[in-house]
Amino acid sequence: MLAEAIKREANRVKSKYQTDDPYEICRAMKIRLLTAPMGTNDQSCKGFFLVNARCKIITINSDLPDHIQRIIVTHELGHAILHSDAAISAFHEFAMFDDTDRMEYEANVFAAEFLLEDTEVTDTLEEDMDFFTMARMLCVPPELLDFKCRILQRQGVAINAPYIARGDFLKRNLEQPMS
Repeated sequence: MLAEAIKREANRVKSKYQTDDPYEICRAMKIRLLTAPMGTNDQSCKGFFLVNARCKIITINSDLPDHIQRIIVTHELGHAILHSDAAISAFHEFAMFDDTDRMEYEANVFAAEFLLEDTEVTDTLEEDMDFFTMARMLCVPPELLDFKCRILQRQGVAINAPYIARGDFLKRNLEQPMS
């Protein structure tokens, strides 16, 4: 699916449910949202989406900080909206934000488009501050801001920002503070 179509879908969902809260949208869409402790080391599962007996379920690692859980919920909501027909009664993917897989990439695009408005990002980029401060100001990991900047750049927006993202940024130890 093209990034522009995913962006339209993220905006459509926010408009339809009159909120940008992924937790509220999950409730409204009758997606069961569960939490379970899964650890905080690099190999820990961050969350997953599955469909079991036509019931959509998102499970999030409760050991993660709240702001990271919100990003993971949004990523998994992307799977629920974009890939429900591909979900089976098993874990789809443990590596969240791994852009090597098409569905993971699309869920990343959904999360970036859902959580970061174009104008909010471009306005922040124009301010005289370093990239990491901008990410903190936008309440996202620097790698997600980088991902959004790359999307905007592919859409023709002139962006002069450092690129620091790796596809596995949420695989790192999340106990370490974001720099």
